[in-house]
Amino acid sequence: MNRHLPSSSYFRPLLCIDEMYVSFDTSLGRVKAAQNICLELHERETLAIVGETGCGKSVIASAILQLLPSNASVKGKAIFLGRDLLSLGEREMADIRGQEIAIIFQNPSLSLNPIMKVAEQVAEPLQIHRRLPRHRAISKAEDMLSRFKLGDKASPVMYPFQLSGGMNQRVMIATSMILSPKILIADEPSKGLDQSLARQVMKELAGIKDEIGASLLLITHDLLLAKEVSDRIAVMYCGEIVEAGSSAEIFDEPLHPYTKALLNCLPEMGFKPIPGSSPSMIDPPEGCRFYPRCRERLDRCLLSPKMIKVESDDGDREVRCWLY
Repeated sequence: MNRHLPSSSYFRPLLCIDEMYVSFDTSLGRVKAAQNICLELHERETLAIVGETGCGKSVIASAILQLLPSNASVKGKAIFLGRDLLSLGEREMADIRGQEIAIIFQNPSLSLNPIMKVAEQVAEPLQIHRRLPRHRAISKAEDMLSRFKLGDKASPVMYPFQLSGGMNQRVMIATSMILSPKILIADEPSKGLDQSLARQVMKELAGIKDEIGASLLLITHDLLLAKEVSDRIAVMYCGEIVEAGSSAEIFDEPLHPYTKALLNCLPEMGFKPIPGSSPSMIDPPEGCRFYPRCRERLDRCLLSPKMIKVESDDGDREVRCWLY
């Protein structure tokens, strides 16, 4: 976490997502999962994308690395070090995945091989990308695992089924960081973990992330986790970014009615649920997508608002709302 850093505008963007649209063709119709996504991830910062389950957060992460299924359609750009990731071929993307941009998936039980020792799994990227001999790669993997309190060379850890969910999540993080990537994408890293363990795992992740000088894109529905570890937050609703700003601004002075309603769901805010239900991603509402559930709606909200910049003391601030 880089709370000591000045406004993100002082730092060179490492990843620029520009007008990204993602949709899926299904038997029920076209799912509009992400619409006109524009985001920047700066060097060494942590950017969190938050929102309700199903709002399209994870779709953005998978689209960046071209990991979506064949029924997906992706438009726009994702510029990383001068290259548009969305236009690269599979061979070029294979060199980038893991080595320059790594991702931690939300379900380690589906990502780890149950019959392969975890040290060998952590060592695989070193053998593939760096072509290290097996014994040297495993030695480095064991060093990384020990940093996450997962054994040492005298008593190395064994197989995923011998470890708890939290330990396997650490194995996933160790695997993603073994090549010291420039960007780390964490997709719901706290899912399935109790609050205390989730904070502990994220603290370890943030420490090593700062040590190697990486940037972190955190995808989460856990608002308090986002507040604790991120420099900036982008709030997503029904496939759109509706507000973005520093973590302090988002929590201290939320602008968009959805952001306000989302924060009011927290226990310390009285656990007030948002009225209504999440709209269909196949047939989203006309105009502002939060309009049917908004307590502050106006007639003009039936027209689609654009993302606009708002004056801020703490860096760039943007909101998609007719109230501003």
